[in-house]
Amino acid sequence: MFRVMATATANTSTKPKKKFSKTEIKETLLTPRFYTTDFDEMEQLFNTEINKNLNQAEFEALLNEFKTDYNQTHFVRNPEFKEAADKMQGPLREIFVEFLERSCTAEFSGFLLYKELGRRLKKTNPVVAEIFSLMSRDEARHAGFLNKGLSDFNLALDLGFLTKARKYTFFKPKFIFYATYLSEKIGYWRYITIFRHLKENPQYQVYPIFKYFENWCQDENRHGDFFSALLKAQPQFLNDWKAKLWSRFFCLSVYVTMYLNDCQRTDFYEGIGLNTKEFDMHVIIETNRTTARIFPAVLDVENPEFKRKLDRMVEINEQIMAVSQSDNIPLVKNLKKIPLIAALVSEIIAAYLMPPIESGSVDFAEFEPQLVY
Repeated sequence: MFRVMATATANTSTKPKKKFSKTEIKETLLTPRFYTTDFDEMEQLFNTEINKNLNQAEFEALLNEFKTDYNQTHFVRNPEFKEAADKMQGPLREIFVEFLERSCTAEFSGFLLYKELGRRLKKTNPVVAEIFSLMSRDEARHAGFLNKGLSDFNLALDLGFLTKARKYTFFKPKFIFYATYLSEKIGYWRYITIFRHLKENPQYQVYPIFKYFENWCQDENRHGDFFSALLKAQPQFLNDWKAKLWSRFFCLSVYVTMYLNDCQRTDFYEGIGLNTKEFDMHVIIETNRTTARIFPAVLDVENPEFKRKLDRMVEINEQIMAVSQSDNIPLVKNLKKIPLIAALVSEIIAAYLMPPIESGSVDFAEFEPQLVY
């Protein structure tokens, strides 16, 4: 695990501060991951001669959206960034650095996957390939902006090192579609919710990066719309009982991961004036409503029992972390974790087995690109 190397006290030296490079991130089940997939299967899915469901007109409309590049000149820094970073001290500074690191890693992960898909699909489907390439442009821009934010705290992630050193998680193409659609849409709702909150409560605007979230989240929204179009082009991923099971599984995975992650970092959300659990439930509910437009089944997240199960998972996860941080020998730690992990898995399964909401449709309306506010 890397350590935060920036000092917590003001530096009165006139010498320029050294920027420390951070090359690795502690791997846990909740850590942002790098993904790879079956690129040969991807080429078959987007081969217009094989797949007659591909709506090239829809993809061309999306391509024009991406080519417009609404945020080409949006991510321009100013002196506010460094000034705000220098004022931020103590626990909030440390947890804010972690927020930048995790966000940068997640955006860079998307860049790597989209870049490779853009390269591999050039001959099979040039329009789809170009969209993937333009999405990788967006993700690279986001990751670079976040990494420059880290430089305000005299830190930087070595993204080149991460590319080579991080373990890659393999997902089949249909799982990439489910997971990435959800991650892009939940990213939209997280960013727009924080932006609106800070616009109404400017006293919590501790760092100017949040001022960029309104335009930034529209990149996430466009990416999600593209994956929605990809799913519509592959009706076999949406129109049977297996699709319903997988849709619910990925909804639950994304929602639980976010909830557990954020509840470990309440200092960050409280630092910007948010109640962590209220924020997360708002994001989950809005993401679920959006997802119901395309997924054949979603979770009943507005049922109070769903939140009770999430809160129970948080309690169990905190107990697991307490055991991990205890002074016991590894064998004793592992023995103590067994019943806790079993209890956590039991809660997750119970949440999955709650009666779902039937949603989505294979009879899709004509594509109409739109912004969600």
